[in-house]
Amino acid sequence: MLLPGLVSVTFRPLAPAQIIALVQRAGLRGIEWGGDIHVPHGELGRAREVGRQTVDAGLTVAAYGSYYKAGHSETAGLPFDRVLDTAVALGAPVIRVWAGTAGSAATDAAGRRQVVADLVRIAGLAARAGVRVAAEFHGGTLTDSNASAVRLLAEADQANFYSYWQPALGLTEAECTAGLKAIGPRLSHVHVYHWQGAQQRRPLAEGAAAWAGYLHLAATVPGDRFALLEFVEADAPENFLRDAATLKTWLAELS
Repeated sequence: MLLPGLVSVTFRPLAPAQIIALVQRAGLRGIEWGGDIHVPHGELGRAREVGRQTVDAGLTVAAYGSYYKAGHSETAGLPFDRVLDTAVALGAPVIRVWAGTAGSAATDAAGRRQVVADLVRIAGLAARAGVRVAAEFHGGTLTDSNASAVRLLAEADQANFYSYWQPALGLTEAECTAGLKAIGPRLSHVHVYHWQGAQQRRPLAEGAAAWAGYLHLAATVPGDRFALLEFVEADAPENFLRDAATLKTWLAELS
């Protein structure tokens, strides 16, 4: 089943309590909390408080968007232990990470092995805490193409290693659909947005034709996961509420 939610970094200027109130008003079910501002790495008291506030509001902590970069962050001052401890304190079942800091074409074999080895390592650490690790499906990382993302899932073949999915900018609808199909049962959450080109955010309803197929396909994957709104037109709460209503209508039509 697909459940509607929000990625908290959509509203970086807002405090967690404001985001929770906005999600409640929108009638969504969960929040992916960002590690860059709302639940900073290592601030365990803050993490526990935000997790408690989320649950008390009748919502689910969908994930921890850590922005940990495999193969890079550990040596750049962000140990994964700190990320994992924060996710556990928050009550997050999934930690979103980036698969390196460069795209697949710009990463040589040694660099790829480094990213894969770190993904295997952190997945092992997370598994002992009962937490999943999921790579964001994102440009500038080793998930920047369908082929590289699928290859990465095979290379870092851990039972608790998954992949997010989102429609990559610059790809056709058919190419995006192929990527979602290829991830298959390793699908974690879905980031939902509708952009025109690389910069212009548009009302989600304008993407109805493509998203009908994407969500139908994601809903066929066994298990529950969130369809998380990420970024909205003009970063405006009223546009988020509009897009949330659209997303809920789409998901209701799947059931």
